[in-house]
Amino acid sequence: MSVTEMFTYIQGFLSADQDVREDIRKVVQALEQTAREILTVLQSVHHPAGFRDIPSRCRRARELFSAVRTQVGELKTKFPVEQYYRFHEHWKFVLQRLTFLAAFVVYLESDSLVTREEVVKILGVEVDREKGFHLDVEDYLAGVLIMASELSRLAVNSVTAGDYGRPLRISNFINELDSGFRLLNLKNDPLRKRYDGLKYDVKKIEEVVYDLSIRGLAKEPEAGEDK
Repeated sequence: MSVTEMFTYIQGFLSADQDVREDIRKVVQALEQTAREILTVLQSVHHPAGFRDIPSRCRRARELFSAVRTQVGELKTKFPVEQYYRFHEHWKFVLQRLTFLAAFVVYLESDSLVTREEVVKILGVEVDREKGFHLDVEDYLAGVLIMASELSRLAVNSVTAGDYGRPLRISNFINELDSGFRLLNLKNDPLRKRYDGLKYDVKKIEEVVYDLSIRGLAKEPEAGEDK
């Protein structure tokens, strides 16, 4: 093979690779748009009107996740299954954002932490990398940490909405979350930096609870009392 032929071959390879990346980008853009729509629905819980109707906001968000599953299904067809990590940088941030949104919905519904297994069902992906398009553990953890920041904001806005019990529940949840992350030996630098922000979320929520306490408004929910 001559030098010209060799570089002609390489150019063909590069062009094909660029075509794949462009196809991926188009689907990822659609995913990003759907994520923005879900976020818009859930952001309303920070306002008094939306706060009073959290269940309907969660139901609407769950409906929009059906579009996510369709779009993820299309994304899976755009590259060879064994090349997940070759193109991972194209969708990792939107996958983290979608994980955050799924985690936020589950928390609003049940005051509990979404599992990785629950997230993959909501998004229409896999748990195991051997099965192809999956939710990487680090992407799952990044999404959970984004949710922690959202909960610190919710703790403040709960007080404005007159729900003085929710900040205490959020505080207990975030402290448990922080304890869980302390068990991990995080090697991923971006993930470690995001985890460093968790201590500020803990502090912010503790300040809200302290303020409620000195005002005599902080009360633990009674056994069997609705959340």
